[in-house]
Amino acid sequence: MDPLIRLKDAHQSGLIPDDVFDLVLKRFPITVSGINRIEKASGIRYPIAYVEPSIVLSSPNPNSYEYGILFARTIPVSFEGQFQVVIQITAPLVAYGLKGTIHAILAHEFLHYLELMRKISKMDLLSDEISGNLFENVYADETRLFEPRAVFNDRTLLDHITKRFPAGFRDYKLEDKAIKYWVDKNLPKNNVALDANTVKLSIDSLSKIKLDPKFIKKIDELEQKSNKLRKKKLY
Repeated sequence: MDPLIRLKDAHQSGLIPDDVFDLVLKRFPITVSGINRIEKASGIRYPIAYVEPSIVLSSPNPNSYEYGILFARTIPVSFEGQFQVVIQITAPLVAYGLKGTIHAILAHEFLHYLELMRKISKMDLLSDEISGNLFENVYADETRLFEPRAVFNDRTLLDHITKRFPAGFRDYKLEDKAIKYWVDKNLPKNNVALDANTVKLSIDSLSKIKLDPKFIKKIDELEQKSNKLRKKKLY
């Protein structure tokens, strides 16, 4: 699929102005280089990714004025009976994120993808954890993912991840730009409640998913390596 097809459609429909569209196109190669870098550093192919022509806002509840910006999401989908994981990359991230930030977020979503596939391979994904609290979600997010050092052999990439995800992602300059140049200009936005940003798959759906045995073996190796690194942290 063309990763920019939804952005192009939104531009043709008049939802995305020319200057923003041109900026995303100009900076999209940074995203491509990040995906290539992650594949090289992990030895695993990156899942399908596309640019979402809107900003994704998440709030604890529909009536709350508090919200966080989700610059990318890992989304499991079912298309014509086939299971697929898709990485949704928002246009504001591509347009306004620094190279290190974009690569760190792409890598973080890749860790989400690996964790999702790990659970599926073990038939351990009837429902994901649900929490309506921003802090609780950050904590759960950090504790259930693979250790980045177990997955990537790229020191600079690891530094980007460590710097930008010390305890949940924060990049105040990027957030300020996204609000100033996107939200305040009434460009497309998508509101997602935190307790709706979850994964739910039936046992029947799980049973029909076929994974490459080599990929499962690789996931198991990364899990063991992650556990060893976490134990070293504790002791």
